[in-house]
Amino acid sequence: MDIHGLYNKDNKAAYAFLQKLESISAESDELYRYLPDFKNMLEEDSSYLRVRGFRMICAQAQWDQEKQIDVEYLAEHIWDSKPTAIRQKLAALHSLLLYRQESMDMVRIVLEKLDLSDLKDSMRPLIQKDIEQLWEEFD
Repeated sequence: MDIHGLYNKDNKAAYAFLQKLESISAESDELYRYLPDFKNMLEEDSSYLRVRGFRMICAQAQWDQEKQIDVEYLAEHIWDSKPTAIRQKLAALHSLLLYRQESMDMVRIVLEKLDLSDLKDSMRPLIQKDIEQLWEEFD
């Protein structure tokens, strides 16, 4: 499997490819070997790439028997300059925490430290609600 479609400059095509890879990840561990590549995506300049990497890491959680996913490192990458990226990352955390519930307290600490004051008034309550929904699901 070639994961380079995640880097496609055509964001619609890259998003469709991401969805395809997430579907594959739900069924098999075929993409787990790309975990280092997905982690590298977290450091990209493009918020699209950061989100794709984050989502793909979370999609591998069910196959992470060796605990190769550094949940604390991942949680520290939730903050993003783009509020929509934050929202997508929070949504992806649901699938990660289904398989790594022992990490919930650490994720909670990281999320409580998020400074949402820099966000637009229209986005702040949406992100706060996303965080609250995460707690409701796992409390």
